[in-house]
Amino acid sequence: MTNASLWKLSFVVPYEAAETFSDALEAAIWPEALAVSMTEAEPGTSPLVQTASEWNEVEAHGDWRIEALYAEAPEEETLRELISRIERETGAAADDFLIAPMPEEDWVTRSLEGLDPVRAGRFFVHGSHDAAKRPAGAIPLLVDAGQAFGTGHHETTAGCLEYISELVKPGVPLNALDIGTGTGVLAIAIAKLARVNVLASDIDPMAVKVTRANARANGVAPFVSAVTAKGFGHQALRARAPYGLIVANILARPLVSLAPSFRANLRPGGTLILSGLLRTQEAMVRSAMALQGLKLVSRKPKGDWVTLRMQG
Repeated sequence: MTNASLWKLSFVVPYEAAETFSDALEAAIWPEALAVSMTEAEPGTSPLVQTASEWNEVEAHGDWRIEALYAEAPEEETLRELISRIERETGAAADDFLIAPMPEEDWVTRSLEGLDPVRAGRFFVHGSHDAAKRPAGAIPLLVDAGQAFGTGHHETTAGCLEYISELVKPGVPLNALDIGTGTGVLAIAIAKLARVNVLASDIDPMAVKVTRANARANGVAPFVSAVTAKGFGHQALRARAPYGLIVANILARPLVSLAPSFRANLRPGGTLILSGLLRTQEAMVRSAMALQGLKLVSRKPKGDWVTLRMQG
């Protein structure tokens, strides 16, 4: 049985060309990828080299696998044309080209199994088996392995949680929106901290289902509403605008395309937390926001990633 809402493209290319292929898939307007990843095709067979971040090292050279996730079945001809163009530009061949529906139990679930708990600001993100490890005074966020992105283990989610921990005040009224909610962890964090109603949205119906289940598991189901939507293309999002806080942990290109909508739906003086972007993409995202009058307040770099705090 498959989850018809999610499809995956995968292929293998030489390391030297992997980033060019990955960037092209992420930048493509159609089909629009939900996420793009690069991993070594045969881990442990290549030497370690330093990345742009002083904290990270990666396996260099050899073959790397590129994977892209889509909300619906992408057109094979369109993707092959895109890949062929990059092959001509780089002189590198893409092998093992495959487009397939995602199984119900897939790599997202398997990769999260056994992950250690994470402390991010006042929050303690953990699975059911680590509930007893919660530090005194920490706010627990229960997120078990599931078919959605965002558990607090990635630098982008952790950066967002730290900002939420710093900015959201218990008991202070707040109209908040979490776009690209994934597991719902950010919406749940806001609801737990402020005890206010939070609206969450995601392009993937499975993520919306997971968010609702996680809200129940964390005891904040009455405070978290989740809807399936692309950007601000749902009446529920527009009806509750303007927002005092918008959190968007997605990809750089979608952030850029949503800049006018962020400005239109954020109240004057409101806070916009953006993540899911690499440091190399920061200037592009900041420029798009500046054109809409959204000002940078601060930034949290973590590894190769960065989380931005903007103000309307």
